[in-house]
Amino acid sequence: MDPAPEGVSGRLRALPTRLLGRAAIVANRCTEKALEPTGSRRHHYALLATLDENGPLSQAEAGRRTGIDRSDVVAAVNDLAGRGLLTRAPDPSDRRRNTLELTPAGRAHLADLDTRLEAAQRELLPGFTTAERASVVLLLNRILEQHAP
Repeated sequence: MDPAPEGVSGRLRALPTRLLGRAAIVANRCTEKALEPTGSRRHHYALLATLDENGPLSQAEAGRRTGIDRSDVVAAVNDLAGRGLLTRAPDPSDRRRNTLELTPAGRAHLADLDTRLEAAQRELLPGFTTAERASVVLLLNRILEQHAP
């Protein structure tokens, strides 16, 4: 997809909603291409990174912190646990809850995903300086913070 095809209306190029939507398509393609050889997807990465940064969490809390829908969390956790990348065990204080914890294999897999996603960032923002990239991240975070539930 050409991000700015010839003849695109100036009106269309001035709509943040349209531009962000088109940029999201490009970003998702870069991410999917980077993760595809690993068998992992964006939800997998979000869960592993969240557990790495926060330590063991309930399955519900991991879903809240990542913004992943409950049914998608269950599917991703099943896959990651099946691959030995995290453990899922009943919470000793509340047996109705599952606690998730990253395994050593999960940490190694996460390191590989981090490297692959760094390459995806460079593919998404070619020619951007470090400062420009930081500005993009800052602006996107501002948008998301303004619309947080």
